[in-house]
Amino acid sequence: MIDNLLLATRNRGKIEEIAPFLNGIVKDLISLAQIDGLVDIEETGKTYEENAIRKAESLFKQTGIVTLADDSGLEVDALDGQPGVFSARFAGKDAADAENNEKLLNLMRHVPVSDRGGRFRCVMALAMTEETRTFEGVVEGEIALSPVGIHGFGYDPLFIPHGYDKTFAELGNDIKSRISHRIRALEKVGRFIKTI
Repeated sequence: MIDNLLLATRNRGKIEEIAPFLNGIVKDLISLAQIDGLVDIEETGKTYEENAIRKAESLFKQTGIVTLADDSGLEVDALDGQPGVFSARFAGKDAADAENNEKLLNLMRHVPVSDRGGRFRCVMALAMTEETRTFEGVVEGEIALSPVGIHGFGYDPLFIPHGYDKTFAELGNDIKSRISHRIRALEKVGRFIKTI
């Protein structure tokens, strides 16, 4: 068990998704919103792993608190893996989720249903005293023809995970919290934390 863990995000959706999973593994979960004066880390890496490691190690150095950071994105086969590491800023640096979704759908407007495969990928980095470990989670699925559902964030209204006929935004947190890319990575983090 870890006494204090800094979760390297201010994203409410991520915090709500991750926090319940860490109950019983971490005594005190701290989010970036709870600490003033930290230098924001830009995601300039070419891979999810680079971005996650950079955030985790920088925040660990700034605070001395074991830090868990993640980078994740949507990879669409028909778009050669786009938006990928640019998922959060696909339609521009400060683009809202709806703008990113709209850009994705515009690029896919001529892609037939049979060719709309893709995946959500998440890489988490856990920065500790002398090392940083990474953990990956992936969930395969399809891209919907239009946004559907009210739950979640990001591309959730467009992503239909394999084995379901509804988007993450329709399925809600009960199901998403069991099958998402982030949860799959977190399960690996949890198993590791239990060994230290």
